[in-house]
Amino acid sequence: MDRAFPEGAVAIFGGSGGIGKGVALAFAKAATNVAIFYRSKKEVAEATAEEIRAIGRSATIHQADVRNYEEMETGFAEAVKTHGRVHSIVWAAGPVVAQVNIADWTLDQFRASMEIEAFGFYHAARIVIPHFRQQGGGSFVHLGSGGHDWWPHLDGLSVAPKACNESLIKGIAKEEGVHEIRANSILVGVIDAGQFKIGQKEGYFDENWERNVKAMLPIKRWGKPEDIGKAAVFLASNDANYVT
Repeated sequence: MDRAFPEGAVAIFGGSGGIGKGVALAFAKAATNVAIFYRSKKEVAEATAEEIRAIGRSATIHQADVRNYEEMETGFAEAVKTHGRVHSIVWAAGPVVAQVNIADWTLDQFRASMEIEAFGFYHAARIVIPHFRQQGGGSFVHLGSGGHDWWPHLDGLSVAPKACNESLIKGIAKEEGVHEIRANSILVGVIDAGQFKIGQKEGYFDENWERNVKAMLPIKRWGKPEDIGKAAVFLASNDANYVT
């Protein structure tokens, strides 16, 4: 049977988040090593790495604030040194954002959202593309938002920077395909993890909100982190070698 992935590892930015952890475990179960990038949740990142090692794969953790290019560059170099190659990037990084109308965003809220998600993703792309070219190819998988096609009430601080990244993904696909570099997005809906869990705890995703949102869903239940993980695994794998 052909390997689903080249030798090396997938690098998951935001691998200590609710969805990111599920994605990391999905890649480990698909028989590839994992480099987890995190900003502050070291304990969660290390616990996830231990779960991956228990599956029988190698896992490393790398601390980096995605807003800081030098930290990203250092962390990625460490991942390459350890794993020999990074064959795929999954972008799952993103802040927990306030649920407010555009007119009520503060300048700091919008700046933070754009710097973490849009500038952060561009930092990753700028660092990773030369490595992918040198290795004969690679894959970007961006966890975007279903709100990219349908603006969700009050969730613009999450959707706006992801829309920027959607454009970057299309640009990478068109410009870098000649180097066997692919770029795809998963437009994520309501997943039972991460910000959704925080919103439930804080009360702004209440029973009325859940009822109204489920009324719009073809499948009347929330997604799970492993659902996103399996989609990311497919898009990064050799099975999707002509998908970009």
